[in-house]
Amino acid sequence: MPEQTEQALKKQMEQQEFSKAYVLYGEETFLLSKAARKLMDAIAGDHFPDFNLQKFDGMTTSVDQIAVAAEALPFLAERKCVAVSDFNVETRSHQEVKKLLEIMEDAPESTVFVFYLPSISLDYKKSAKWKSFYGAANRWAAMVEFGLRTKPDLEKLLSAAAGKRGCQLSRVNAGKIIDQCGNDLHTLYHELEKVCAFVKEGEITRQHIEQMVTKNLETTVFLLSKALVAGNYEKAYELLDLLFGQNEEPVSILAVLSSAYVDMYRVRAALQSGQPVFELAKTFDYKGKEFRLRNAERDGAGMSTEMLRESLDALLQTDVALKSTRTDNRLWMEELIARLLLISQKERMG
Repeated sequence: MPEQTEQALKKQMEQQEFSKAYVLYGEETFLLSKAARKLMDAIAGDHFPDFNLQKFDGMTTSVDQIAVAAEALPFLAERKCVAVSDFNVETRSHQEVKKLLEIMEDAPESTVFVFYLPSISLDYKKSAKWKSFYGAANRWAAMVEFGLRTKPDLEKLLSAAAGKRGCQLSRVNAGKIIDQCGNDLHTLYHELEKVCAFVKEGEITRQHIEQMVTKNLETTVFLLSKALVAGNYEKAYELLDLLFGQNEEPVSILAVLSSAYVDMYRVRAALQSGQPVFELAKTFDYKGKEFRLRNAERDGAGMSTEMLRESLDALLQTDVALKSTRTDNRLWMEELIARLLLISQKERMG
């Protein structure tokens, strides 16, 4: 059976026409979990859900338990649903996985399986076990991948969600929330709920977002790296104060800051070798995060290769210091900010 889209899955639920089994996976775990709940309810129906919907934790459930559930007939209904979350074939034996596939294939027509992976990555391109499972299940199960949303998609989702809560949120201001929170839908919806509760009804303005929405670590550190490259002393220390005020760990701040400089260095190396910047996504983990490459190309344009190397060296020295000395970690971070600003200043002065 060919890979199915999210739209096809939605259509099946609306028309009450179900496949024998479903495997829901992907990086967008919020929408994946939401779709899994809707799919389970649609299959089991409203009558006697306690009998016609059996849920299992794939981390602890045995294959034999799933087999018993699969053989049981629905109660006063056309079908029943056997749902298993986070069944990890990587930690199961070959015999267990083979038996599970046989159970799924030979189960009564009244049984519909829903396997969903909100906490596990199904990487059939790199894992031999997942590749084998994917290939076997794909013959009769609907495989549905939930990929990360683009920024325009997220803007549309947030605007629609605000409308359902009695508020108006423009696409521009939805983009502002994404800029401050990142692209994790759990976080975005949480922040939207907070703003809508404050506004109650009417338009959500840029001022509301500035006042109410919490900047996440990655967003704040990205702004910090931008200020450092631009040589903006005041902004850089203001953002560092904000991070410490949010009780962010220095090691975590350093890790994200280092990744921003690594992105700039990789982009510079790609450009110098005559390669398109987005070719980096084939080698490094930038799937769904291609915006980092665009940002790195833009922000690192004013830095020479030598200055980027010098900056990476400063970041490495600070990492070693944070993990090997008892000196106040804030002092190490403040010294790092000063060093990176001096490197940037030296670059601009030629």
